[in-house]
Amino acid sequence: MPFIQANGLEYYQFELLGNQVTHAVFTRKGGVSPQPWASLNLGGTVGDSRENVIENRRRIFETLGIEVSSIFDVWQVHSDKVIFTQKSRPLDQPHEKGDAIVTKNPDVTLFMRFADCVPILLYDPVQRVIGLIHAGWKGTVQKITSKTVRFMVEHFDCQPDNILAGIGPSIGVDHYLIGEDVARKVKETFGTKASRVLSTTNGLIHFDLWAANEILLREVGVKSIEVSKQCTACDLERWFSHRAEQGSTGRFAALIKLHQS
Repeated sequence: MPFIQANGLEYYQFELLGNQVTHAVFTRKGGVSPQPWASLNLGGTVGDSRENVIENRRRIFETLGIEVSSIFDVWQVHSDKVIFTQKSRPLDQPHEKGDAIVTKNPDVTLFMRFADCVPILLYDPVQRVIGLIHAGWKGTVQKITSKTVRFMVEHFDCQPDNILAGIGPSIGVDHYLIGEDVARKVKETFGTKASRVLSTTNGLIHFDLWAANEILLREVGVKSIEVSKQCTACDLERWFSHRAEQGSTGRFAALIKLHQS
């Protein structure tokens, strides 16, 4: 760890989560998609063929020894909506819209797609609940991360200090420039802590999504947090980056699944 090569693919794992749950953030390597989506693209709305995306997904699930039919994924819309499920999504049925998903069912694999936004993986080993979050700037300023933790607390009696959290590969502060309008929203959300997530260099405003989501986790009592510090814009050999590739790119996958008890 943290990077594992298997079946021609490469994925990142959190040392904090280890083998307690099945989890992975897959790099862009080892798929069948051509440029500009080369090669393990999981985005079905970026111009790549449906057949390529299906084959890439099949390779991911095969590599981890999971049935594709266990997948639960959503239509990610940069919201603060948390969706709970106890069943997988039939592959011929439409997606629900949301940006955080939670389950207690070990037969369900939570699955999301990324290309700069932050994947956040949650696991409560006591109540056996998992969560997966997609947090861009919109979700972050809407506090989707802390709202997901509160959802786990309110619905499943999770204790925040039992929850393990991994903040995954995404765009780092050095590459993430925002405008004054977004900066105002960040200041509204983070108040006196805004100086910990915003910085200005040569008149340009940078937003630290890693620090922001760590703050949101700690505000609701989560103490065990691992930040991958993998910048998607810094390493285009490994990651898709919407910003660094001017929107002409694919999406990488993050997933988490409970072990059978």
